[in-house]
Amino acid sequence: MLSVEKDRDYQSIKKMPSLQKALPPELADNVLRLYRECLRRAKFIGHQKHNTELLVTMVREQFKKNMHETDPEKIQKMKDDAARGLINHILYESEKITGRKFSG
Repeated sequence: MLSVEKDRDYQSIKKMPSLQKALPPELADNVLRLYRECLRRAKFIGHQKHNTELLVTMVREQFKKNMHETDPEKIQKMKDDAARGLINHILYESEKITGRKFSG
């Protein structure tokens, strides 16, 4: 019974739409551009928080660790995770500027 629940959870996750649709297609479809944008955001946040080297190193290590992945589903999940991070930061900065809450 437990495996049926796991399978059902996996199927629902598999059917979830990609977060990358919230990003411009030229960024979402290209891992190198996504990597560069993640580095830009890491540098921006790092400059504000005075830990640029740490954040840039973290981004580089994550991309480097997974650079030889060949499974399309795993690659898509990693791209979605990176997109989620970018979107969250964009929302955070927008909320700071406008004073308006965008998330629930």
